[in-house]
Amino acid sequence: MRLGVRDVASQFGVSDKVVLRWVEEDDLPVSKLDGHYRFSPAALFEWAAARGMKIPPALFRESENGDREVLPNLVEALRAGGVVEKIPGTDKRAVLAAMIGHLKLPGGVDREALLQIVLAREQLGSTGIGEGIAIPHVRNPIVMRVPRPMILLGLLEQPVDYAAVDRKPVHSVFLVITPTTRSHLHILSRLGYVLQDRGLRKLLATHAPTERILQAIGEVETSIPSPGKSG
Repeated sequence: MRLGVRDVASQFGVSDKVVLRWVEEDDLPVSKLDGHYRFSPAALFEWAAARGMKIPPALFRESENGDREVLPNLVEALRAGGVVEKIPGTDKRAVLAAMIGHLKLPGGVDREALLQIVLAREQLGSTGIGEGIAIPHVRNPIVMRVPRPMILLGLLEQPVDYAAVDRKPVHSVFLVITPTTRSHLHILSRLGYVLQDRGLRKLLATHAPTERILQAIGEVETSIPSPGKSG
């Protein structure tokens, strides 16, 4: 799914001229197709999150004509992936390697290769979105033979330098693994929305009990506007 200038302007509640200014002056990722600007929703998410902007809940919404894949809510995806406390590591690579070691992946999956894919994405720009939180993923979704989308939340043993936009060390990492592009965008959009909540960020920063974190995520997620509604 690619968006045009007018689509992006509508989602962010700005004019077309503002979007074009973002492209020219603020490094908004864009490509050209038949002379028209086209924007990747995942790249838009990264760009907006890195600037502390509100993520439009409809940014990743796809046509009802798409497939009938059942998409999980965040709590379901987190229960599938797990929440792990005291993830060891003194740098980004060590933390991600430890987290990938905890992933519930099918037998035969090359975890070292997966680590290299995630690190390659980090070289394009940190997935640290600020306030001590990172969401490692790849711009082109990892498509793996996993039965369902999963998020592994790692609460780090010690904060690490993640080259985040606000330069604050990261203490909480949401590693996203999905079986389809559609589920990848679905998970990113919902994470982008709920992680703007100050109360949830405080729980993550203080490494609150797992069930309290999941409860808070579920509560914030229920406030995401439904299709056709503003919010």
